[in-house]
Amino acid sequence: MSSRRESATDSSDETRPPSVNRRRALVGTAGLATTALAGCLGLGASGSSGSSSANVDSDLPCFESSGTGSVDQPLLAPVKGDPEASVTVAAYEDFACPHCRDYVLEVVPELQSEFIEPGMIRYEHHDFPLPVADPGSYTAANAARAAQARAGDEAFWVAAEQLFENQDSLGTDLYSTVADEICLDGGAVSDAATNQQYEATVVADREQGIERGVDATPTVFVNGNSVESTFDAISSAIESAR
Repeated sequence: MSSRRESATDSSDETRPPSVNRRRALVGTAGLATTALAGCLGLGASGSSGSSSANVDSDLPCFESSGTGSVDQPLLAPVKGDPEASVTVAAYEDFACPHCRDYVLEVVPELQSEFIEPGMIRYEHHDFPLPVADPGSYTAANAARAAQARAGDEAFWVAAEQLFENQDSLGTDLYSTVADEICLDGGAVSDAATNQQYEATVVADREQGIERGVDATPTVFVNGNSVESTFDAISSAIESAR
């Protein structure tokens, strides 16, 4: 997997509205073209129209909704593993970023079996929309947070994985389908995503990331130290931190 990652927009280009950041990013296209960087650089390489055919798993776990999703914000970072572990791995991701998809679908499963399931680490997700796709980078983050708000962290992780699995189909149909498959209100989750109901949470995560020096996705920290988003680099950092 390539170690090159998507570049973020300048921190002064706040996250709302997404279209503003994208227009300003397009101004710099000529300069970017001369740089040997892999990836879409926030210029929309991953679609967000939901026009591609989604392939959502049909045997996902069923969660019981604990309410309407109207909760105090910002929401806490979704956590898996041992919340009290001495080692924390925090990943900043954009749901429309192809490199994040590769990281989540290829690297995280290895971390899951080696470190998360045995309870050796606390693993956190943080939102960092670039945006790669406008407005998909934002609406997908809101869809996953809508699942978290209604049914907890476990629902978030299941929904998030399905969003990455179906990255080319980000959009209202996918958000509704994923929510329905995990027994949440698909229409409500889709509306929350489209209306960016969890904007305060997503923006707070992004601002925190900028403060920590995040300028690309995925960016991974092990006990506060940035490391390459490969299994070897992360596992080495975990072992050194234990």
